[in-house]
Amino acid sequence: MTDETIDELMQATYQALCKHGYAELTMQDIAAESDKSKGTLHYHFEGKQDLLESFLEYLLARFEERTETVPGETPAEQLHEFLDELLTPADEESAEEFRTAILEIKAQSPYNEAYREQLSEFDRALRDRIAGFVADGIEVGEFHDDVDPDETADFLVTLFQGAQTRAAAVDRSPERTKRYVHEYIDETLRTDGSSGPESTYADGGAEADR
Repeated sequence: MTDETIDELMQATYQALCKHGYAELTMQDIAAESDKSKGTLHYHFEGKQDLLESFLEYLLARFEERTETVPGETPAEQLHEFLDELLTPADEESAEEFRTAILEIKAQSPYNEAYREQLSEFDRALRDRIAGFVADGIEVGEFHDDVDPDETADFLVTLFQGAQTRAAAVDRSPERTKRYVHEYIDETLRTDGSSGPESTYADGGAEADR
């Protein structure tokens, strides 16, 4: 397949997942969101499971490309920006539908090794990226030297994943978690305890809590 065809089919899969959810999703639903036939989909993929495995792999690749360069002049600023983007959906309505679909896929992962492997890779990519920012912050003296980058990353990924799950399960927007994430970075990790310009992120979280 060409890159253009892959992008089209993955976008169609995204749209179909948002509309139908995991359980009701069919190959015909995905084909209906593109200009490709159901037969074409079956030519490239054995079935829904095979296609969704490729979709998860595609999401991971896109995530790594999108976060290769993170704004910010210091590790703390980059960590703020990275987590702020994770917890700020571009389109709340479609994001809610997609979170629900992904939660359904996650529910299948204990019984589907391929799904579990792809979700584990995404989890690893998140942890590695965050741990890198924390390690850089320690190296330049911006974060406390007794902070463990791996443990901190594990905590923040758990917080992010929990926020996503709560958003899908009980309709609590991840944006409401942002305030506490930014406060954690400034008040727990940073050596100067400074909120600096990043305090505008926390203000946004406070607004969402009202």
